[in-house]
Order: sequence, then C-alpha cells, then structure tokens
Amino acid sequence: MDEFNKLEKRISLENQKQLLDTLQNRFEKNMNRHKGLEWSKIQLKLESNSEKLWSINEMEKTGGEPDVIAYNKENDEFTFCDCSSESPIGRRSYCYDSEALASRKENKPKNNAVDVAKYMGIEILSEELYRNLQKLGKFDTKTSSWIKTPPEIRKLGGAIFADFRYNTIFIYHNGAESYYAARAFRGYLSI
Repeated sequence: MDEFNKLEKRISLENQKQLLDTLQNRFEKNMNRHKGLEWSKIQLKLESNSEKLWSINEMEKTGGEPDVIAYNKENDEFTFCDCSSESPIGRRSYCYDSEALASRKENKPKNNAVDVAKYMGIEILSEELYRNLQKLGKFDTKTSSWIKTPPEIRKLGGAIFADFRYNTIFIYHNGAESYYAARAFRGYLSI
C-alpha cells in the first residue's frame, strides 16, 4: 500500500461536479439522516477540501453510497458515512488487517480492511457508530461489515463484525484472517 500513499489524492473538476451532484441527490432523498442540515454548507466544505473529497469519491467508487449522518456544531464538522443498504461491494472479501493477511498461507484475499480504509482516508466504523447508523435505516440485512476491533480482542487473533438480522443488530467475532464474499467494511470521515 505504500506506493498508493504517494499518489496525489485529487479528482478532476468534471468528476468533482458529478460526485457533488450525486451526493446532493442522495442528501435530498434521505433527509431523515440529517434533519436540519443544509446542502449548500456541506458543499462549500467539500469544495474547499480536495483530499477529503477524494476520499468520499473512493467511498462512492467502491459502492459505499456516502451520505451525511451527523453534524458536530462545536467543531463545525459534517460526518459522511457509507450508507449503502448492503456492505460496499467494492470492498468485500478482505480479511481484517495486514497481520491477518500475512498470516494466511493459502487462498489469501486481495487486501485487508484496515489498510484499504487508511489508503482511502476513512475510518472503519466502531460498534457505537455502527449501532447509530442502524438507527437511520436497515443496513447489512444480507451482508456483514467488519467494525473496529478492540486491541484486546485483536491481540488474541480475533476481529469483530456486525450485521442486522431479525430486527436486531448482531456483533460477532471471527479470526481476523477470515474473509467472505458478503463481508466488507463501512467507513466514515468528518469534514
């Protein structure tokens, strides 16, 4: 992943306009996620931060369908989160982190969730954020998403993931080296 960190993280003006239109349409169709917020203020923030706009574009390109889910008045920050109904399709079949990837001797996945999130400039959702997201809709009813694993669990070789079944949020564990076609990770960033 080191060679990717050297890439310039900017999108063309044409792609920027297309992304902003997509984000605005999603924002307007899902006002329950961000009651009382105005798109014009969010757009100004996005246009003035090309690196974070690039990150949101990466979320979009990988199927995350990012949308605003929170506003921190104290810091004047908007939080974008992956709001695709199922785990982002372009980020599936990853194990949890680089240590887990290195530990696999056969049938290695193409990458890992922690490094891909870092490259994209986003954070993996914590259990708390995942639970908050589920208050805004029903997500991961057929898929699952890796969530930020506490160090004490990771030290023992495990990682945690979540999904929504039977009108309930389930938090599970797996070996960090495991990966599945129906598991990705959800991310967020604040701008």
